[in-house]
Amino acid sequence: MIELEGVPELVDPVMVAAFEGWNDAGDAASTAVAHLDKEFKGEVFAALDAEDYYDFQVNRPTVFMEGGVRKITWPTTRLSVVRIGGDKPRDLVLVRGIEPSMRWRSFCNELLGFAHELGVEMVVILGALLGDTPHTRPVPVSGVTSDPDLATRMDLEETKYEGPTGIVGILQEACTHAGVPAVSLWAAVPHYVSQPPNPKATLALLNRLEDLIDLRIPLGELPEDARAWQLGVDQLAADDSEVAEYVQSLEEARDTAELPEASGEAIAREFERYLRRRDPGSGPGGHATDGRNRPPKPPRPEGEDGPEQ
Repeated sequence: MIELEGVPELVDPVMVAAFEGWNDAGDAASTAVAHLDKEFKGEVFAALDAEDYYDFQVNRPTVFMEGGVRKITWPTTRLSVVRIGGDKPRDLVLVRGIEPSMRWRSFCNELLGFAHELGVEMVVILGALLGDTPHTRPVPVSGVTSDPDLATRMDLEETKYEGPTGIVGILQEACTHAGVPAVSLWAAVPHYVSQPPNPKATLALLNRLEDLIDLRIPLGELPEDARAWQLGVDQLAADDSEVAEYVQSLEEARDTAELPEASGEAIAREFERYLRRRDPGSGPGGHATDGRNRPPKPPRPEGEDGPEQ
């Protein structure tokens, strides 16, 4: 039985989860949850027992010094809660950890136990994958679910994927079987620049999460970091003619594929998204800004979201 002491009753809580490892190209997903935890000042209230789920030869503990005393940090998954006020209060339960090495069904059942006890209304799992996408274009973010009704109601893609899966796919299916609405958001990271961090992909995930759960997220320095990241990759590509040529081919393929999306409806949808974010009241429960208390620039017509995968 899960006992939650000291956790107040939550308001319309949504669980947002991300796991380092196979599902986290460029650390984009885990960094997004870490950003939420930092900006909303999350308070950790639980940690899963590392002995139950991790192979310590794969994910090794680390030793550190604190006050002259040696201590050990064990790889695990931690849960924190953030209280968000404002006109539309909505609390978040953040789950951040490492993809477990074993007992995935027990792992998911334990997380669902917390979700049940806290009255979680929906679970959103963030992931990132390597793809044939150019770094110079908006990051494609796919929203998928196993629930056909949820797919219709929230304009998501009903997943048809077949093949190897990670803890993101397993947790989503566990939620579905438990009757908990669940959505996975996947950002596509350029495979030719896969090393972390990737603030542009992290920013795209947070933007899509904003739209999904109708919550304004303070973005801090992420927009500036994303621009700096792209400029750095631009310079690397400029120094290598083969890479530059390859990026150009990806750009042409992407632009050709998205040409039908440059419709009046698509542009109107992106403008509505901009208007929702233009309020300068950044902060918990407020609207996002560009990190300097100014509204962000209007998005390009092609938008942050690419074709669903």
